[in-house]
Amino acid sequence: MTIRVLIVDDQIMVREGFSVLLNAMPDIEVVGEAVNGREAVAKVAELAPDVVLMDIRMPELNGIDATREIVAADGGAKVLVLTTFDLDEYVYQALRAGASGFLLKDASARQLADGVRVVAAGEALLAPTVTRRLITEFSKLSETPRPAAMTQVADLTERETEVLVLIAQGLSNAEIASHLVVAESTIKTHVSRVLVKLGLRDRTQAAVFAYEARLVTPS
Repeated sequence: MTIRVLIVDDQIMVREGFSVLLNAMPDIEVVGEAVNGREAVAKVAELAPDVVLMDIRMPELNGIDATREIVAADGGAKVLVLTTFDLDEYVYQALRAGASGFLLKDASARQLADGVRVVAAGEALLAPTVTRRLITEFSKLSETPRPAAMTQVADLTERETEVLVLIAQGLSNAEIASHLVVAESTIKTHVSRVLVKLGLRDRTQAAVFAYEARLVTPS
């Protein structure tokens, strides 16, 4: 199945560069481009892409607010944030808004394509060390554990809470299964239940939630 991608960036060279790289992949098709967040929201509704490559700093509507609107529309499009700096303070805000992960703009063609595939498959782009570092660093921006989050955590079983913590540490299902010495299919079931109970979209949101609920303490 071909992965449909929308590229959102106010710089034409970035859009054209990414478009060429992705269209060269047999399983990826760039179905459209947008120059700002407002146009991105409209294009998502019109084109129904699987993945949106979203710049953060744009005129009219920034990438954070655009991400929030796209996720709220619940059309199934996953947002992959593009940033120039690996510790961009706005990236954490984008993750909170519903983005499924982020990539640096200087990513290689392979990293870009792999990132699109990971997000399209419903996974979070959390594996790279830099992503874990970013979430850890900017989770410090949350002042105190949210009461609502603490209440929701109480609804989880002990094993589900354990799985949530390991997700926040950037472990894949296979790694969590190995750590807990259980089948990977069992972990998939736990992850699904965690997302449903907490009303979360994906693993990225689960990781952010774990930090904000102080289940994981930034180091």
